[in-house]
Amino acid sequence: MNKLAQLKLDVAKQPLVQVIKPGIVFGNAITVLGGYFLAAKGNPDWLVLLQVLIGTLTVIASGCVINNIIDRDIDSKMQRTCDRVLVTGELSIAHAILYAIVLLGIGVLCLAATTPLALYSALFGYVVYVGFYSLYFKRQSVWGTFIGSFSGAIPPVIGYAALTPSIDGVYWVLFAMFAIWQMPHAYAIAVFRKKDYSAASIPVLPVKHSFRTTQWHIAITIALFLIVGSLLTALNATGYWYLGVHLLLSGYWLFIAMKPIKVDSEQDQVQQQIKWAYKIFGLSIIIMMALCLMMAIDYV
Repeated sequence: MNKLAQLKLDVAKQPLVQVIKPGIVFGNAITVLGGYFLAAKGNPDWLVLLQVLIGTLTVIASGCVINNIIDRDIDSKMQRTCDRVLVTGELSIAHAILYAIVLLGIGVLCLAATTPLALYSALFGYVVYVGFYSLYFKRQSVWGTFIGSFSGAIPPVIGYAALTPSIDGVYWVLFAMFAIWQMPHAYAIAVFRKKDYSAASIPVLPVKHSFRTTQWHIAITIALFLIVGSLLTALNATGYWYLGVHLLLSGYWLFIAMKPIKVDSEQDQVQQQIKWAYKIFGLSIIIMMALCLMMAIDYV
């Protein structure tokens, strides 16, 4: 292993890095860029882009820290999360709270330098994620995924709002589109992490209901995503190249979601369901990245 790779590994292991869930934080950077370049229409303001990126990602990071604080008890029960730094004690709660406050402060200052709409959108997402999803719905209701999707849809909206000071139809379509995208994405995770969620008594759809019910929910939300995502072209925000890529990829996503799973035994059934869920999850990432790219280059 070379020195650069070792340095990256050492940084990734730092408690202050682990507690912000860097995969989630930087994954959202893609959607911020998609929304921003859609609004920029080929004339980006690079300073505003820097402000909205730093602002959005630090607000998300702050929310992830608070989520880790709230979820310490259930994280300790899941194999995937039992070694998180707030569970093991590598990072104290007091330091984590201070860290979250600093991150939120940086985010607010950066977003305030763009537009009030971008700032208010970010704060809305923060309150939903921390106050509604993390504190209540994640633990108490099968609707937790639906409530959490509101906060997950905010990053591309912030990017768009950084150059669009007032709410318009495209703002709402972006919000609806990415909120709907969150549903099959999260349900697929719940299928292949079902044992962990069951151990922590988290009432996600595959835990509370059958796999078949979950599969139908995934198929229905993908169908809605296909329709709503097409509205960007209907509103003359994107061109037909975007529309073609969207229909092709989302149509294939829907085809996979509706495809029956053939099994020979109960053990094989579980394995096939997990394999199917990984495919749904992988396609969700590919589609999100592809559509953000197309929004950035095929604007009207």
